[in-house]
Amino acid sequence: MIRKDEKTAVIQANRTHETDTGSPEVQIAILTARINELTTHLKVHIHDNHSRRGLYKMIGKRRKLLDYLMAKDIERYRAIIAKLGIRK
Repeated sequence: MIRKDEKTAVIQANRTHETDTGSPEVQIAILTARINELTTHLKVHIHDNHSRRGLYKMIGKRRKLLDYLMAKDIERYRAIIAKLGIRK
């Protein structure tokens, strides 16, 4: 799990306006932070298949948000991909 202060830092780094907490960019950034943390966990605990399933669900949710953002505004999509270092 990502701690509250880490999540707040991710939100502040990726928000589009002052009170933004739910834009696609913020949601993608939070999911990316959780995915990265869970990936390091799974490198140590190889047989943790329950957590692996959660990881796959998060990756799918992030993919859907990225597809939505790509259809809505391609420039915002390209910016968030470059900022977070997500490969497509």
